Amino acid sequence: MGWRYHAPMSEFHTLSAAELCAAYAAKRLSPVEVTRSALARIARFEPKLNAMYLVTGEAALEQARASEKRWLEGLPLSALDGIPVTIKENIYTKGDFAPIGTAANEGLAAAGFDAPPAARVREAGCVMLGKSTMPDYGMLSSGLSSIHGITRNPWQLDRNTSGSSSGAGAAAAIGYAPLNLGTDIGGSVRLPATHCGIFALKPSLGRVPVYPPYLGRVVGPMTRTVRDSALLMNVLSRPDARDFMSLPVEMRDYTAGLESLEPKGLRIGFLPDMKTGLAVHPEVQAAAQAAVKALAAHGAIVEEMKSFVNDGMLDGMSRFFEARSNNDFLQLPADRQRKVLPFITVWCTWRAGGFTGRDVREAYGQVMAMREAAVAACQPYALVISPTSPILPYEAELPCPGNDPRNALPHIAFTVPYNMSEQPAASVNWCASKSGLPIGIQIVGRRFDDALVLRMARLVEKLRPAQLAWPEPA
Repeated sequence: MGWRYHAPMSEFHTLSAAELCAAYAAKRLSPVEVTRSALARIARFEPKLNAMYLVTGEAALEQARASEKRWLEGLPLSALDGIPVTIKENIYTKGDFAPIGTAANEGLAAAGFDAPPAARVREAGCVMLGKSTMPDYGMLSSGLSSIHGITRNPWQLDRNTSGSSSGAGAAAAIGYAPLNLGTDIGGSVRLPATHCGIFALKPSLGRVPVYPPYLGRVVGPMTRTVRDSALLMNVLSRPDARDFMSLPVEMRDYTAGLESLEPKGLRIGFLPDMKTGLAVHPEVQAAAQAAVKALAAHGAIVEEMKSFVNDGMLDGMSRFFEARSNNDFLQLPADRQRKVLPFITVWCTWRAGGFTGRDVREAYGQVMAMREAAVAACQPYALVISPTSPILPYEAELPCPGNDPRNALPHIAFTVPYNMSEQPAASVNWCASKSGLPIGIQIVGRRFDDALVLRMARLVEKLRPAQLAWPEPA
């Protein structure tokens, strides 16, 4: 028996992964026509957005045809069989060149294996459309790259996506795929989420196996809806022995109970201002306050928190990353060093070149102090609510707000502590600014409580104001 109904291709990008799954199961839609529609949408908007550095069209259609056959036979590999997905370029996919955002890696060999998250979505039968862009080495909260150029925000093309999962954020907002994979070591899925108006989860460290693992590094889902991220977590959280920092396996269904969170009596900490880094924009502050007010109106016990990150901790974090990147930079031959984005070159050399071992150890001590402070500050609460980013999207051409390589990370004060403390944290869109730019709020849980963060994010989705229609840049 074939497909009973074919919807207009122009509508497919509006459907969530959950809706597509239901349509496949009922044979109302085919993975092949959905994939063709996704590829057509990429071709239409990529000249404007530059969110994909690699589109694997023929391979995607081959995967879609195999998925279509499985659905017709009633044997899908998973609930996400046939669902389109984009994958950030630093998540290796076998046979694909992975420049990690920098022209310094031009000419290097293609990846010889699938990294764990790519392996999980392939095993689940997802249709892999290609790889999304990122800035040089992922060391910018920006869409600027020496090899890819500028990735632009679909809401306003002169605005930044933030980063480093810049292409994934833009791809989700424009509707290339309902599922998108990003990475986060200081805010890199949550910052594009707030600036692109989507949802993103930074899981607890080790919840989603990655390779190679590193302090604070996670892979997280980036989607238009919380439910789609929960569905994707069911796949991504499966075990992989290559991640020696991974958590014990929880074969749980992250969609279970997603609609059932009762806020009455739930103790929530509200952190309106970290009081380090950039000042909080008034519209961002108002959005976060409106979110906790809505939760309080439904019975949550909201208590304002004091900042727990100081200037020394944030600078220590910067110095630690500078030292790490300086070491990587110095290992490059001189001709490849010259291809690195000049901003990154200055950022990782201006003081790190003179660091002593004692300097690096002191910076690491500040990172650990930040970790301890984050856990202690959040401990009294079931969840913490804050702005995701203190600012609205800045100019698309800039590598960071202020364009100063000697002060490149002042906008990550709300996000980076939870990478170091290993706590789950998500960004969910709340409203739009007066100029029509998205504003997200951050939801932080205790370590390992990813499921509660997803449930609260779903509740926020239901309580938030009416949302703007998804962007369609002219």
